[in-house]
Amino acid sequence: MPDKDTKAMMSVEDTPGGKACPNPQDLRPSVFYSIKFFVLCHSLLQLAQLMISGYLKSSISTVEKRFGLSSQTSGLLAAFNEVGNTALIVFVSYFGSRVHRPRLIGYGAVIVALAGLLMSLPHFISEPYRYDHTSPVDMPQDYEASLCQPTTLVPAPTPAPSNSSCSSNTEAQHLAVVGIMFMAQTLLGVGSVPIQPFGISYIDDFAHNSNSPLYLGILFAVTMMGPGMAYGLGGLMLRLYVDIDRMPEGGIRLTSKDPRWVGAWWLGFLISAAAVALAAIPYFFFPKEMPKEKHELRFRRRVLAASASTVSKGEDSPSEKSPGASQEKHDGLAQIAPDLTVIQFIKVFPRVLLRTLSHPIFLLVVLSQVCTSSMVAGMATFLPKFLERQFSVTASYANLLIGSLTIPSAIMGIVLGGVLVKRLHLGPMRCGILCLLGALSCLLLSLPLFFMGCPTHQIAGITRQPGDLPGPELFPACSEPCSCPLDDFNPVCDPRAHVEYLTPCQAGCTSQVAQEALDKSQVFYTNCSCVAGGGPVSAGSCDSACSHLVLPFMFLVSLGAALASLTHTPSFMLILRGVKKEDKTLAVGIQFMLLRVLAWMPSPVIHGSAIDTTCVHWAQSCGRRAVCRYYDHDLLRNRFIGLQFFFKTGSLACFALILAILRQQVKEEGTQVTVSTSGPQQQLLASGPGKKPEESSV
Repeated sequence: MPDKDTKAMMSVEDTPGGKACPNPQDLRPSVFYSIKFFVLCHSLLQLAQLMISGYLKSSISTVEKRFGLSSQTSGLLAAFNEVGNTALIVFVSYFGSRVHRPRLIGYGAVIVALAGLLMSLPHFISEPYRYDHTSPVDMPQDYEASLCQPTTLVPAPTPAPSNSSCSSNTEAQHLAVVGIMFMAQTLLGVGSVPIQPFGISYIDDFAHNSNSPLYLGILFAVTMMGPGMAYGLGGLMLRLYVDIDRMPEGGIRLTSKDPRWVGAWWLGFLISAAAVALAAIPYFFFPKEMPKEKHELRFRRRVLAASASTVSKGEDSPSEKSPGASQEKHDGLAQIAPDLTVIQFIKVFPRVLLRTLSHPIFLLVVLSQVCTSSMVAGMATFLPKFLERQFSVTASYANLLIGSLTIPSAIMGIVLGGVLVKRLHLGPMRCGILCLLGALSCLLLSLPLFFMGCPTHQIAGITRQPGDLPGPELFPACSEPCSCPLDDFNPVCDPRAHVEYLTPCQAGCTSQVAQEALDKSQVFYTNCSCVAGGGPVSAGSCDSACSHLVLPFMFLVSLGAALASLTHTPSFMLILRGVKKEDKTLAVGIQFMLLRVLAWMPSPVIHGSAIDTTCVHWAQSCGRRAVCRYYDHDLLRNRFIGLQFFFKTGSLACFALILAILRQQVKEEGTQVTVSTSGPQQQLLASGPGKKPEESSV
């Protein structure tokens, strides 16, 4: 390196003696020996990894329609990536720095990319999507094939071969497709294991002690945009037709508002997998260990220098505390993992787990986070589907609403919680109060959501109005001359009576008219014997009468998400101050493991099962129950929002108990100090400044 460059580097290095001691290894020109470049690469990798992890949630209702899955099955699929993750995450704290961390991160990213490719494989091995039952290839004739036809014109022998082929080939293909998706989700969880823990520890080991918090803050800030980008990507991909790579010759007449519409769900997995694969390439060039960063960032120096003048001599600045805190953290790690074999680590882990769970504050904070995470997991997985059903919006619009409103609100809540803890110097008691207020406000905001919706509109043969007479069909006589197939689904709507029919055949329609517009064509059916005046009826489902409530609903949900996220940093600080120093590292690992096992794994299944109980009409495929066609909207809203309300109440109760325990501890400490002191001067110190260290410990 030229002398002027050497002098420039020596001038910014900070050494204990105040002199620069350049090491030839530190002067390598390779960009892969720069911790700043590692922070950039890791931010992009975690952004892409969270995007591919969250993309399935944005297209969950589309996958259900495409492959005939119930909400319980799709919820299990969404939660299955936690299975592989939870099975291996405990051993990450054991291996620590023994392995080549960048290379292992690269291998994990490659597995994640392969999981994304495997997730899109069912599209390519499945037959083209058939939204009608007329022919193996989708064509515009489905509108005419669904018309009312005399029973005598239907050939009798056709059902037998279709049933036999259904039982042999179609069912086997369905099981293979579902198995591939579950395998892909498991691989996704396995590949995600080393990415975040090894990346954070690598940054913390080789960054300057004063720069490490800033780098981690940048990492988390970029990473938190991943879920929002996943919903945004889902909103864009679901506007495209699922078989965009193999469109039928005659084209399709479906629009994205048609309930039979299936978007290009697989395309988002390919894009996300390509992004992860590109982000993984630099990790195979980073060294196992790089020279520790020896200088502070210049703008950080200026900030600390400016703030030092306002700090009193009796207080320690964060920059003075950080090296000691970092040393204590590494000492705690050294006491647990590095000198243990795998067998010894497995033996000592249950004892550390029980000792950590014996702390009441730690246990209650983890339970509150379990409740909050259960609420978030259910909302993230099924909120798009809820919006589609409750307010008659398209899947792409629902995803765009969540990606542009709810996710940014949650990010702002997390940031605001951290700022309040930092600026106000909140101690454990005030952190507990902040968590309690955030949980209470979030709970109160969810009350209006129970009333923001409409009941299910009338569907001929399925739902009944209060004055209807009991019977197998609402209109038993009008569709008797027609040969209506039981498994056909081509909904039409009578706009005057606001009644929906499963097919034009069930409405008794005998002809159809297509009106061409500038950008799309609208199909109407006429001569309908079941409709007053003979029609016309329009193709597609009836719009909800509450479509205008979707934006107020999303505003309340987003505000509640911000308030719930406000408790993230304060509750995390309560955990760090509630366990011993030597158990702190594993306590955080135990916390995330419990959140996965108790919240992220079961919650989507619980929400999916609750949604399935509100179904009023199931589609049948090969004699089995497939996707739900219609839900009881009032029941769906009450049970979905009710589950959210239940978890929010549990979180509020945990924070109330935490506050009660903290107050009791403060009273006991005050009593002990008062008893042990003699003299009014010592009592004054115990009742006054004695509380200050407790309040400012965080």
